[in-house]
Amino acid sequence: MKHFIINTLLLAFLSIPSLAQTSTIYDDFEGSGTITTWFGDDCTIDEKFNNPAKQGINTSDKVLEYNDEGGQYANVRFDWPSNLDLSDKNAFTLKIYVPSSGLSGSQNNKVSLKLQNGNINEPWSTQSEIIKSITLDKWQIVYFDFKNDNYINLDGNSLSPTERTDFNRVVIQINGENNTDKVLAYIDDLNFELIETNNPVYDYLVWSDEFDTNGPINSTKWFHQTQLPQGGSWYNGEIQHYTNRTENSIVEDNVLKIIAQKETFTDQEHTKRYTSARLNSKFSFKYGKVEARAKLPSGIGTWPAIWMLGENINEDGGYWDTQGYGTKAWPACGEIDIMEHWGDNQNFVQSAMHTPSSHGATVNHGGQTIATASTDFHTYTLKWTSEKMVFSVDGSVHYTYNPAVKNPETWPFDARQYILLNIAIQPSISASFTKSAMEIDYVRVYQESPLSSVTSFNKRSEPSVYPVPFANQLTIVLKNTTEKETLLRIHSSDGRLVSTQNVVIRNNRIIQNDLDSLVEGLYYLKFEIDNQPYAIKVVKM
Repeated sequence: MKHFIINTLLLAFLSIPSLAQTSTIYDDFEGSGTITTWFGDDCTIDEKFNNPAKQGINTSDKVLEYNDEGGQYANVRFDWPSNLDLSDKNAFTLKIYVPSSGLSGSQNNKVSLKLQNGNINEPWSTQSEIIKSITLDKWQIVYFDFKNDNYINLDGNSLSPTERTDFNRVVIQINGENNTDKVLAYIDDLNFELIETNNPVYDYLVWSDEFDTNGPINSTKWFHQTQLPQGGSWYNGEIQHYTNRTENSIVEDNVLKIIAQKETFTDQEHTKRYTSARLNSKFSFKYGKVEARAKLPSGIGTWPAIWMLGENINEDGGYWDTQGYGTKAWPACGEIDIMEHWGDNQNFVQSAMHTPSSHGATVNHGGQTIATASTDFHTYTLKWTSEKMVFSVDGSVHYTYNPAVKNPETWPFDARQYILLNIAIQPSISASFTKSAMEIDYVRVYQESPLSSVTSFNKRSEPSVYPVPFANQLTIVLKNTTEKETLLRIHSSDGRLVSTQNVVIRNNRIIQNDLDSLVEGLYYLKFEIDNQPYAIKVVKM
């Protein structure tokens, strides 16, 4: 949900970087790529072909058409003006669509990416190749990771690709060579990038709302944000009041319903003709995976969103600002739009990033077509690591945000964020609109598992802790420790000290009570025994 200016749905990309850096190889076939010339060998190509299948993860206008009419060695390729450094960036990604109606023969459906030295007479003799299987009649993203994937060197004596510095040609081939079968295919969004080396597994549930209790929202988990911004209207010219009434947000049949409706409603000395609800989570976190299973409202002028803001946003009336955390204005706090949808573009959902470097009508966005967005439940997912943000619907990735330079201008995302759920009403709302709801089955946040819960610098006597997760009490079990006092420090998952308490070790145990004041999430318990430090990872539910 944009804080000030509504996003356009036009695709755009970052400004063209220097050709001297191999990290900037990309082509979106919309005119803003860094690859200047493509060549077709034994096939015809069209670099500005109208996308024949605007669906799923690729709704862009232009793609590259690859038309192999039976050429024995058909492929498409480009040369780069400098040699590739695979020790820095190690992977190519592309989107591909192969219609079953465009094939002949009985070849296995696959796409290969080959790296060659284009400066010699027989460039194929230097070739290193990765082959991946593909699915027909569907846009998909394919990764060619020359560091971790199985590769084939034509010369068995060659070094591994990441140890070589002679590659400057990239060749893409579909359904192999040495055959005369026909292949029609479409390629889009080729990128040369670093595959994430820090790839945490977010499989431990640290916070959720399953909406399993009928009635008002759970006030221990959510906060109704109703205070109007200065001037009496919400951003982007929105025309609704947000209320804390069950008419606008209620749990029924294990589903949260955020209801936008047409009615005359006066609050804070302002009268408006539409009402809705805007919820702030009372849980914030840094890094993890968010999943929300939702069915979206319908109606021209409706604007539902599942999104996140920095806990540090200075916004009067927002939950975290009321708790004293508001230190930065938007967009310096960072905004992550996991899902937003516009009723005048019914089957399209979008994800976007707002930072000081690009906000409002941001260029940092991507989306996909979901034909049943408002009739069926779909799972909207964000995976947030220290390196990038990956957005998907039902497991189908449609956008990755991974700026090459990460600083406060491009990456204010090394601090905690919280979740927002709302439906806004745009001035373009249809005159016939009366009521529609965003239904949410659950919202879940996962982080790395605490099962390996002890990070200890004292290998002779590692402690254990139970229960995991805990509620308002936990016990740390030690070994061979005399009765003594120690300082127990509790840190949040991003290292912030949230509590310091003197505790007494009795019977080889530290029993810690009265932890109700901690919000749900991941914590580290730190203490010392005989000058030996310990850090224990625990989760509160």
